[in-house]
Formats: sequence, C-alpha cells, structure tokens
Amino acid sequence: MESTGGPYLNTAAVTSPVGIARLLQMTFGCTTFSLVAHQGGFSAAYGTFCMFVWTFCFAVTVFIITCEFTHLHSCLSISWGNFTAAFAMLATLMSVTAAVIYPSVFAGLLFITYATEVFLTRAKPGQVTSYMATVSGLLKIVQAFVACIIFGALVNDSQYGRYVATQWCVAVYSFCFVVTVVVVAFSVTGKTALLWFPFERSVVIYTLGAVLLYVSAAVIWPVFCFDSKYGSPRRPGLCAKGRCPWDSQLVIAIFTYVNLLLYVVDLAYSQRIRFVSHL
Repeated sequence: MESTGGPYLNTAAVTSPVGIARLLQMTFGCTTFSLVAHQGGFSAAYGTFCMFVWTFCFAVTVFIITCEFTHLHSCLSISWGNFTAAFAMLATLMSVTAAVIYPSVFAGLLFITYATEVFLTRAKPGQVTSYMATVSGLLKIVQAFVACIIFGALVNDSQYGRYVATQWCVAVYSFCFVVTVVVVAFSVTGKTALLWFPFERSVVIYTLGAVLLYVSAAVIWPVFCFDSKYGSPRRPGLCAKGRCPWDSQLVIAIFTYVNLLLYVVDLAYSQRIRFVSHL
C-alpha cells in the first residue's frame, strides 16, 4: 500500500475555531432535541418542525465533522467549501426560526454557534474562497429561505387566486425561488465550469431580472390585497385568528419587500466577485 504522504486524520477539523464551533453545534443540537423529546412537547405542527430542524442540523453537522476529520470529503464529487458554507447559512436560518418558535436556552446557543461559523468562514476582502461563502452566495440561501416563508403564507388561505395580478406575483416568487436554488445547486456540486455559457455573468443577469420581478410584485401585491377597491386596508374584525387571509397577505407583503432588498444587495455585491468552482 502506498503512503498518501500525510496523516490519515485531520485534527484541525476539531481543533480550529470552525471545528470547535461545529463540535458545539453537535453538542447543543443533541442536547436540544434530547430535552424536547424527553419533555414530549413537540406533538404540534410547529413542535414537529423544530424537532426536524434540530435533528437535521445535528445529522449534517456530524457528517461534516466526520468527513473533514477523516479526509473523506476529498472523495465526494461536490465543492466542499460551497457545501459547508451553504449549510452553515441554512442551519443558521433554520435554527433561529426554531429558537423563536420553541424558545429554549440550548436552541438559542445552537443558533449562535451556527452564526459563528458563518462569521468565521465568510469571504474576506481580497480572499480567494468559495462562492457560497461570499455575501452574494450567502444571500442566495437567505432569499430561498424567505421565499419558503412566502410560500407558507400563500398556502395558508391567502386567496391569491382571486386576481390574475396576484397570480403573477406567485409566479414571480416561484420563478425566482427555483432559479436561486439552481444557482446554489450548481455551486455546491461544483459543476459551473462544465456549463456552455458564462455562469457568473448569467447569475448577475438573473439577479437583475429578479430585482425587476420583485419590484413588480412589491407594487402589485399590496394594491390588490390592501386597496379598498380590491381588498381591505384593515384587518377584518371577524377574521379568525390563525386562519385570516388578511394576515397571510400582510406576511407576504412584508417578506416581498424583504426579498426585494436582499436581491438589490445581492446585485450590488455580485459585481465584485468571481466564481471559483473547485474550492
């Protein structure tokens, strides 16, 4: 058997600042879902979602630590840097959502450790790094996450099918979400160099298009939901709590503006980066 010329185990995977953050993620994640499972307070839909978040993040974190500690990540046909950066951002968003829904000390600590990893691995000025570690790459994860919140409000009796204009807004949300996920997928798999068109230029053009599309949705949705001619400018007094179309429409309007802002910032930052697919 030939020597690989280096140690079989990568101790930096658990002794570096990022490695220590991941060990804390694993510890807090396991503690959180173990305590909640012991108390049996996760039977409702929101509780089940939180339990899924904690177990999913724990499992992927264990996988990442194992792969980096044993060098197995070099055998995977993905861009490891893009994968870990994308997961850290996603886990941050999921864990803070779970911490808000199901407040507990360890759930809050779990969010802090994932946010710390994002801070430690983010791209620094002048540094050659993975695309998903840049501001633009991290924003892609946030944009997709915000779109999922919009979709959740849409299916919660938002009455978006009443007008063609609001259906157009749904098409905008869906199109931008799908393309954003495709951009993330190509970056994580490291296949951007195999495309026959300039991927980085296409992403910038898409981001500009997404800004324009979200501008249209940001104008159309509030008009057809809150203008007295089409909807109601105030919450109906007899509207049931938790099942009120007006509440869902308000949530969609707010997060439409949030995503519009995210795409504008993304467009500004995407002018200053270059894609590196093999990191």
